[in-house]
Amino acid sequence: MQTTLDECTESWGVRVERVEVKDVRLPVQLQRAMAAEAEAAREARAKVIAAEGEHKASKALKEAADIIHRSPIALQLRYLQTLTAIASEKNSTIVFPIPIDILNSLPFSNK
Repeated sequence: MQTTLDECTESWGVRVERVEVKDVRLPVQLQRAMAAEAEAAREARAKVIAAEGEHKASKALKEAADIIHRSPIALQLRYLQTLTAIASEKNSTIVFPIPIDILNSLPFSNK
């Protein structure tokens, strides 16, 4: 741009130091292409952020599974904590599953 300006103004003895562009008109097709490119970039960033969140969540779940594996009572405590959270909600019905081996040990069970 500087070279083009210098070629035009050199014969007048004028040197242009700065040019300020106030209005740029882009064709509608170019505007749409730029908007589509920006949208694709936003979607790509959103996918990366979601993937990073999934990665962190899977690490946390693995750590929790390792802890529960080392201490079986931890699973029971977590189960009871979940039931407490469910029970604190209004109008909730809790189905409490009983392991079959407990039912078999009851005196009225058919052996």
